[in-house]
Amino acid sequence: MKQLLAAALCACLLFQPAAAVSGAPEVAAGSAVLMEKETGAVLYEANAHDRLEPASVTKVMTLLLVMEALDAGRIQKEDLVTVSARAASMGGSQVYLKEGEQMCVDDLLKAVAVVSGNDAAVALAERLAGSEEAFVAQMNQRAAELGMADTNFVNCTGLPAAGHLTSAYDIALMSRELILNHPDIRAYTTIWMDAIRDGQFQLSNTNRLVRWYEGCTGLKTGSTDSALYCLSATAEREGMELIAVVMKSPTSSQRFDSAMAMLNFGFANYTLVDARPREALPPVEVALGTVDTVQPVLGQSTRILVEKSQIDAVTTAVRLTQEVEAPVEAGQKLGDLVISVDGQARQTIPLVAAQAVERITLPGIFLRLLKGLFMAG
Repeated sequence: MKQLLAAALCACLLFQPAAAVSGAPEVAAGSAVLMEKETGAVLYEANAHDRLEPASVTKVMTLLLVMEALDAGRIQKEDLVTVSARAASMGGSQVYLKEGEQMCVDDLLKAVAVVSGNDAAVALAERLAGSEEAFVAQMNQRAAELGMADTNFVNCTGLPAAGHLTSAYDIALMSRELILNHPDIRAYTTIWMDAIRDGQFQLSNTNRLVRWYEGCTGLKTGSTDSALYCLSATAEREGMELIAVVMKSPTSSQRFDSAMAMLNFGFANYTLVDARPREALPPVEVALGTVDTVQPVLGQSTRILVEKSQIDAVTTAVRLTQEVEAPVEAGQKLGDLVISVDGQARQTIPLVAAQAVERITLPGIFLRLLKGLFMAG
C-alpha cells in the first residue's frame, strides 16, 4: 500500500502545473516550452531540457527533412513512391499502405502531417535516404546542426524505442526551423479534414487546435503509453508566431489546454516591434572613391520581441563612421543601430554599405581635377 501511495504521490508531483513565475500559464506536463518563432526567444519554460520520449512529435524532424528536399528540388510533390514491405508493416497511427502501393509525395505528406501515419513516414524516409536507418542518421545530423543537444533519434516515427529521446526545448528548435524556413508546410499542418486515394480514405487532423484555436498553424501531436501525451502547437496572431511544446501530459485534453494556456500567455504579454531609426540614414563620405558618398542600410531585421508594456520604451541610436576609404564592398559595415528598451541596450543591428564603391584611379583623379577647373571657369 505504501508503494502505491508513493507512486501516486510521484505522479501528482510530476503533473503539477509547471507555472513558477507570477502570471505564468498553468501547464500540466512533465516538460514545456513557449518560443517565439522570429527571434527564437523562450517566453516560458518548465523542465525544458529533460530528455523524454516525444512519440509522434518526432515527425516534426521527418517533415523538416522532407520539406528541405522539396525546396532543394531533390524530390517533387508529384513523385510516386512505391511502398515497401517494411513501410506497410508499421503499426500505430497509419493510413494502411499496402506493399507495392504507389502514392505521391504530396499525399504521403498529408498522411504524416494530418493523421501521423507511421507507414507514410517510413515510405518517405526510404524514398529520400534509401532506408529508414539512413534517414535516421540524417535526422540526427540535422538535430546536431540545429543545436539539439538533448536529442537522439532511433526512428522516424516516434514509435517506442530504447534511447529515442528529446526535450521540449529541442522540439521547439526543430519546430522553429520548419515553420520559419519552410512556410509551405502550413498547406499540410492546417488541414482539418481531407482525403487521399481519390477521396476513398478520409483524413481528420489529430491536432484539434487547428479547428478550435484562433490563428493555429499546426503542428504535430504524439502519444504512446510511455510518452503519454505530447504536442508541438504553433499559432500566429498580429504577425507574431509562437511555438508551444508540451511533453508527458497526463491526458489528451490537458496537452491541448496547456498549449493554449501558453499561447494565450504569449499573445497577451508579448509583441514584435519594428525598431527602425526615426530619420533617414545619412550618407557616409568616401575618400578616394569613384563617388563621394555611400548609402548605409540596415544589415538585418530590426524587429525585436518586447513585453507589450514596453512598446513605448523602445528607442534607437545610430552610430555611423564619418568617413570610409575606398574601395568599399557592398555589405561592408559602416556602423550600428543600437536598439534599447527602458534605456538598456537590447540589440545591435549592423549598418552596411548598400553598394560597392571602387577606388579612383590616377586618370580618374586627373579627370576630376579638370572637371572641377572647368566648372569653376
